Amino acid sequence: MTDDAARYSTPSLEPPEPSGPSLNFRKRLEELGQMALLVFILASAAFLSAITAMRIAIHGREVTMPNLTGKTVTEATSLLRSRGLVLKVADRVYSELPINVVVRQTPPAGLLMKESQQAHVVLSLGQRQLQIPLLEGNSLRASRIELLRAGLQVGEVSAVTMPGKPADEVLVQTPRPGAGAASPRVDVLVSQGPRESAYVMPHFVGLTESDAQRRLDVAGLRRKVNYVTAPQWPHGTVIDQSPLAGSRLPAASTIELTVAN
Repeated sequence: MTDDAARYSTPSLEPPEPSGPSLNFRKRLEELGQMALLVFILASAAFLSAITAMRIAIHGREVTMPNLTGKTVTEATSLLRSRGLVLKVADRVYSELPINVVVRQTPPAGLLMKESQQAHVVLSLGQRQLQIPLLEGNSLRASRIELLRAGLQVGEVSAVTMPGKPADEVLVQTPRPGAGAASPRVDVLVSQGPRESAYVMPHFVGLTESDAQRRLDVAGLRRKVNYVTAPQWPHGTVIDQSPLAGSRLPAASTIELTVAN
């Protein structure tokens, strides 16, 4: 190449490659970055694995509470033991179930439980045989007192109209006297006494006082007469009545008449 060609040749556009200490420092930074990224990925994977293992361990110790109602205490104990649970007798009550059968439980069936937790149950003492006193022929009040003395109580009270029987007298009882019963309640049928006579209130307005009183005497009804000044009505005429005509009233009712004076 001539001197002129060398003088006018195009210079290179590429930056000069670093060399020496600066190149080594850059490579070291890249290596440290890659190493930090690798450590972060490994730490994240380890953390996620630990969380997953913890969840698996926790759920692995949970069991479902079985239904114990109606099972004997032996059956309930065996069923709970197979799931890592413990039976605890909380109470015993009288019931229609046989002796030592589970009446109710806490917690209820289907609930998630941790192993070694307790299931509280109430066991049956069987049916309580109670001696029922004779109530028929007594008043309802006397029957209540008699039942309370025996540790019992009056159950459902029904009433019926019964001619020849005084009101409030016990006619029938359930359970029968002397019979053993599991329930402390005794249902009774009570007399309402003879049916009371009733009348339909007649129309008295416009009648004379004497005619109205005559009709009331025939029906056996009591009366109360009020006298008011009413010039527009003839003297001694019934101008108002209570109850109103057509009303149904018992035989013991008192009829009020208002008479023009």
